Amino acid sequence: MPVQRIGLVVHQGRATALDVRGAVQTWCAAHGIPCTEIDVWSEDHERRSGREEAHAAGDPDLVVTLGGDGTFLRGARIAVKTGASVLGVDLGKVGFLTEVPARDLTAALDAVHAGHALVEERMTLTMRASRPPQVPPDLEALGCFGRGPVLPPPPVRPQSTAGEGWGVALDVNALNDIVVEKFARDRQVSAGVYISGSLLAAYSADALVVATPTGSTAYCFAAGGPVLSPHMDAVVFTPIAPHMTFNRTVVAAPDEPVALRILPHSGRAAVTIDGELRGVLEPGDWIGVYRAPQRVRLIRLHATDFYGRLRDRFRLTDAPATATDGEFAPFFRPETPVPPDLAGLRLSPPAAAR
Repeated sequence: MPVQRIGLVVHQGRATALDVRGAVQTWCAAHGIPCTEIDVWSEDHERRSGREEAHAAGDPDLVVTLGGDGTFLRGARIAVKTGASVLGVDLGKVGFLTEVPARDLTAALDAVHAGHALVEERMTLTMRASRPPQVPPDLEALGCFGRGPVLPPPPVRPQSTAGEGWGVALDVNALNDIVVEKFARDRQVSAGVYISGSLLAAYSADALVVATPTGSTAYCFAAGGPVLSPHMDAVVFTPIAPHMTFNRTVVAAPDEPVALRILPHSGRAAVTIDGELRGVLEPGDWIGVYRAPQRVRLIRLHATDFYGRLRDRFRLTDAPATATDGEFAPFFRPETPVPPDLAGLRLSPPAAAR
């Protein structure tokens, strides 16, 4: 289906992004397609929830992001509210989400408009909380330092179930992760962690991360967590610098919620959603994180090689002892007919198609 309306998210701090913005606007003008900048960080633009941002832009069916993965996440939080697709133009350094080099932007827009692009869906997380989250004024400046204005706290979903113990349902979709972390260096976060309603353990830590498979290569990875295929569904819990022997990641099934209850002796805890401060928890507060019904629709121009990208982005090196073995031959050859017993497997695309 041809593109009807584009929402444009621009990393304002990168000159390249500002230049590429002009190319998108020129393409839209040539095709008679409205183009609106969204999630603008400036003094005369107040940041809004994803749903409000989408409606204000006329509910675009394609969101184009110009920047790295952080900019992509800004676009994804808006696109997921209306089922729009997201096309990420790669201007970052270690991105896993962005797809298109700036030089190929026009060809990419042509392909999407002609219906020739692929759509890859990714799992997101949503949450419930013991009360609607707020960011106290004394902490708001701390949360936005060096990062632009903070987003408003997540709104309560209209269908939120009332009743003791179930909390309120929040209008949240996290593509990477939901993190509970300490504010002060001398006050760790202390929380009871529950999976599927059963207590796993009480942690005292710098932070507690609940991630998607997509987010397994972000904060979760930096904390020593596993790399998960983004094509699977799972809920990944990882403690950051816990004061206990058990510091392992737990990979839960997608229908197993992870809940965090702040203990009485804990310090205040920040709740960040895809890296954005969205609320503050006090002792006694809790959040529950679980798979959302909505998925982010990523535009891909061709089949992607996630593991090749993993090797490239993290500059994985081989053991020196293998140097004498030379180049590695490809394993399986998808450019030849696939044998019947492998027909249902997901294989890396041929090198020529990457």
